[in-house]
Amino acid sequence: MRRKGVSQLAKLEYASNTRQARGVWTLFFSLPIFAWAMYDFANTIFSSNIVTVFYPFYLKETLGKSEELNQIASTFITYSNALSSFFLVLLSPLFGVWIDRTGKKKAYLIPFTLIAIVATLLMGISAIWDTEQQWLGLNTSVLGVIFFFMIAKFFYNSSLIFYDSMISDLGSEREIPIISGVGVAVGYVGTLVGLIVYPLINGNHFENTFIPSALMFLLFSLPIMFFYKEKPIQAVKEKKSLLSGYREIWATFKEARKYRAAFLFMIAYFFFNDAIATAIAVMAIYANTVMGFTTGQFILLYLVSTVSSIIGSFLFGYVTRSIGPKHAVTIVAFILIVAIAVASLATSQSLFWIAGSLYGVSMGAMWVTSRTLIVQLTPEEKRGQFFGLFAFSGKVSSIVGPALYGSITWALASSGNLASRAALGSLLVLVIIGLFVHMRVPQKLHSSS
Repeated sequence: MRRKGVSQLAKLEYASNTRQARGVWTLFFSLPIFAWAMYDFANTIFSSNIVTVFYPFYLKETLGKSEELNQIASTFITYSNALSSFFLVLLSPLFGVWIDRTGKKKAYLIPFTLIAIVATLLMGISAIWDTEQQWLGLNTSVLGVIFFFMIAKFFYNSSLIFYDSMISDLGSEREIPIISGVGVAVGYVGTLVGLIVYPLINGNHFENTFIPSALMFLLFSLPIMFFYKEKPIQAVKEKKSLLSGYREIWATFKEARKYRAAFLFMIAYFFFNDAIATAIAVMAIYANTVMGFTTGQFILLYLVSTVSSIIGSFLFGYVTRSIGPKHAVTIVAFILIVAIAVASLATSQSLFWIAGSLYGVSMGAMWVTSRTLIVQLTPEEKRGQFFGLFAFSGKVSSIVGPALYGSITWALASSGNLASRAALGSLLVLVIIGLFVHMRVPQKLHSSS
């Protein structure tokens, strides 16, 4: 639903809820929705190329010289992801409050995106820096890549808070599941386009992919920068300190009884996202070191998983509209459980292909179903704040999951690949806990009942 001045709200809500939902192609070719979806296309290039594929491969190639060192490389990958998420946890509660206080989303989205792009460019520059200097036992060039990765990932994740909250401005409640599905599906098409940098590896020079990935992130972000027009909203004029944002977040937490359904789902989402975010960060190095996939084989597996994500996001847009977001999330959670179980126990590459395809479906579908359920469970006047809270929950889990995985690979490094299997298997417990909590989410909307 749209965020408007209070005097217009009732009329606009009535109009948006009573008009017939537009078709998927009509929605996509609406300029605001097209620009919004293309940003998903753009940021998914960063997520897939940098977070999931080439940054992990770069560290594995640079640091991993044996089975034990491969586990140490996994630890660096997961810890750098966790540290980036730690700073996001500190600041993300403010972002949702900024949305509710100012009504602005694009105004924050653009600079955050540009900083993420610049940091990704600096990853590439640092990676090609030829130096023999060492610090903390690591080459300074490698440390620079890790440092700029954490900055890029922080601002990438921060921008998503503003991006996700834009969805309520784009259509009616009935249209939002389809709009969400379109955005996610277009985003995964971005994954396919982003992988055109693969030939630049030229052997094992994964650092050659960083700068082109940053430039593509910039190119496909241009539609939202130039064509998305933010709807005017009556901003709160009262000036408050930054610390007041945390007090408002704390006040929202204290209202948990009133918004019981939303808070229960936030807990469930914590565990779901814990497993998903961790698997995204480690899937490349796990496939390479444990399952014996070459870089080319993993790219092909990743393409198949991406196609599965596109199918899953489109399909679950309609499934969500048909059976409701709560039941849709339940189905997705079961698919995720099967995918992780098969991946952690797989003894052949064929089984891992099945796991990768199922994981792709669950990953694409979880974004669609969870965003829709958040909109359904939260009051409009606090929606920006709740998106901040859900980002807070998700980013706390993005600390816990990778830190857990990295700690297991660190502690069991002498066990070789068994350490990675145990670490991946630990994610099953997280999803099962999340599913148990999710089953307790009431069917009713954001009421005190």
